[in-house]
Amino acid sequence: VSEVDDHLAELFLAEEPIGADVLKAAIRRATLANKFAPVFMGSAYKNKGVQLLLDGASDYLPCPTEVINTALDVDKGEEALQLPCSPSGPFVALAFKLEEGKYGQLTYMRVYSGKVSKGDFIHNTSTNKRTRVPRLVRIHSDELEDIPSAQAGDIVALFGIECASGDTFTDGSVNYAMTSIKVPEPVMSVSLTPKSTDQLANFQKALQRFQREDPTFHVANNAETGETIISGMGELHLDIYVERMRREYKVDCEVGRPKVNYREAITQRAEFNYLHKKQSGGSGQYGKVGGYIEPLPEDHSTKYEYANEMVGNAIPPEFHAACEKGFREAANAGSLIGAPVEVRDSDSTLVSTWYQQQKVIEMVAVALPLSL
Repeated sequence: VSEVDDHLAELFLAEEPIGADVLKAAIRRATLANKFAPVFMGSAYKNKGVQLLLDGASDYLPCPTEVINTALDVDKGEEALQLPCSPSGPFVALAFKLEEGKYGQLTYMRVYSGKVSKGDFIHNTSTNKRTRVPRLVRIHSDELEDIPSAQAGDIVALFGIECASGDTFTDGSVNYAMTSIKVPEPVMSVSLTPKSTDQLANFQKALQRFQREDPTFHVANNAETGETIISGMGELHLDIYVERMRREYKVDCEVGRPKVNYREAITQRAEFNYLHKKQSGGSGQYGKVGGYIEPLPEDHSTKYEYANEMVGNAIPPEFHAACEKGFREAANAGSLIGAPVEVRDSDSTLVSTWYQQQKVIEMVAVALPLSL
């Protein structure tokens, strides 16, 4: 510890006695400065070292007023700003855990700023819904203690609040989010079928609850096969929900083989010059499209950007939308394995086009990216 704390190092080099309080204070300073990470050994199964861990959290970890919290201003494109942990500030709280109790949904919430009291109205920035706080409790293990109010730094629970895990609540005076409202796309999917039709009601109930708890957990129905498809951030992620369904809802399911949600991506700039020419009677079909496609910067604000750099009226303006529509539709199935193209890193620019009739340009615009 003396290697990361100057005051303790001076005492150590001077060979002065170092008491437990002095050592604890040094460990706390180094921990708060991210220079030292205390490690505790124990076993929750045998209840060994649990109390020492709780004491360590109290002795060494920062209190809420010592942490600089960052909120995202939704009205300004999720611009980051510092949120002081003060009871006098605007009310901002995060719902970080949901639990089904005997009195309904129990929402665990951390208050980052301001204060909230029983009977107050709070605003959900994710759904833009205004809700009244019917009951406010403090959790002590498996015991609930009703409290009249909570303020910045408190962790409390609410009954009767319909929300999802990760939702941010405010008093309505600000439109902040403590976590980004952008949810990553799932990367793996499996089919899930209950082994008995008698378990179907609990099966649906479990899926609805899991979707509220976890915004990265998705449920869809395959219209062709009638299967229920669950998607998540990996195989272990999905296995946990299958096990929870068996343990908490007594539903045994048949799990299909995992399917990875592959994506195709644009890695470098490529120029194109596509010619469509077909004689089908009459004036025939003729169209030509030229331009380039290239990756966008990683920090770009949009997933897809289409730029029209045509000069003059080589194609009438009423046909420009058909070109952009074609690029977007073609991104749903790439040319390698037919997977959707990761449009976050692609930029399509149309620099020149020749046309003969509207039907032709629509056909060319759709066919162009598939030929790259």
